[in-house]
Amino acid sequence: MICAVVGSPIAHSLSPVMHRAAYAQLDLDWTYEPVEVAEGALAEFVGALGDDVRGLSVTAPLKREAAQVGHQRTGDVEVLGVANTLVVEDGLISAHNTDVPGAVAALGERGVGAPVTARILGGGATAASMALALVRLGVEEVEFVVRDAARAAEAEAVVRGRGIGVTVRLLEEPLIDRVDLLVSTVPGDAVGSRAYELVDACAAVFDVVYDPWPTPLAHAADEAGVRVVSGIDLLAHQGALQVELMTGSSVPPQLLRDAALGALASR
Repeated sequence: MICAVVGSPIAHSLSPVMHRAAYAQLDLDWTYEPVEVAEGALAEFVGALGDDVRGLSVTAPLKREAAQVGHQRTGDVEVLGVANTLVVEDGLISAHNTDVPGAVAALGERGVGAPVTARILGGGATAASMALALVRLGVEEVEFVVRDAARAAEAEAVVRGRGIGVTVRLLEEPLIDRVDLLVSTVPGDAVGSRAYELVDACAAVFDVVYDPWPTPLAHAADEAGVRVVSGIDLLAHQGALQVELMTGSSVPPQLLRDAALGALASR
């Protein structure tokens, strides 16, 4: 069977090395490749898939498109309008979001189980998924920090639809009021010199960016002794869920994390 990760750009993706490690563990003669698919082209790409394709991992900028191409959508995909996994079975495509349960598992693994207040840097598809994960954990207040308030509208709607208090702030504002958890879905250079200020105002950091690592936030958190959940933690947990959806068999997230870390170290 054939599986792949699609997005643009895609050469940096760690998904191939992780899924291939899973196939080796499961003794499956499957292939998994990175495929460049431009924004707006996912529906056409999916329509041309052969019968030997079993599943696709979906990354930026295609996660919202992925939600639309599924014949069937899970509850999380319906709520978010965002999917990161497409599974093909009997000619039907089901759309899933493993980022949400993956984030819940990654936070729990690192001992960050029930934040009451959270600040999320970014307002895109990943930010929306992280917000829904926090809602599952019982968060009461969520703050989105963006360059343009309009860009947080969809993520904001996800939180408001769950009866959670939500505010939107601009990145250039001072961000010194304290929160339980800081979540970053933006590149490290978007944080830059603000890293220490942001870390000083939180009890834990969840940075979904993993390359290059450590990010400015992770570095600042390490110096301050603040707990960090990394993008590799998220990648491992959501990837293990993808493997199970595509193959029907489970692998430990640590297997995928080790594969990802090994690949990063060789870059």
